[in-house]
Order: sequence, then structure tokens, then C-alpha cells
Amino acid sequence: MKFQMRKCKECGEYTLEESCPECNVKTGVIFPARYSPQDKYGKYRRILKRQQMEK
Repeated sequence: MKFQMRKCKECGEYTLEESCPECNVKTGVIFPARYSPQDKYGKYRRILKRQQMEK
């Protein structure tokens, strides 16, 4: 089993659990997705990022 560091979106607590031990909110993986040269959606992510930076 592979463990990944996770972070609570609510309180910022780091854990290995699926939910935060402090506030019982679902945690998210803190590492970015693996890079692939055949990235089908990279174009759309870059467009979205550019739009968010303009705001």
C-alpha cells in the first residue's frame, strides 16, 4: 500500500488519512499529478490558469 501525504482543506492539518483527524473534513493529496508528454488536457489547464491569473 502506498501512503501519500494529505492536507486538510479546512484547517490545514497534514495527515496520511482520508479525512482530517481534527475536523473530519475530507483531505486532498498535496502532490501534483505526474507529468506526461501525452497530456490531453494540458492546453485547457493552461488556459484556466491564465484566466485565473488575470483576475
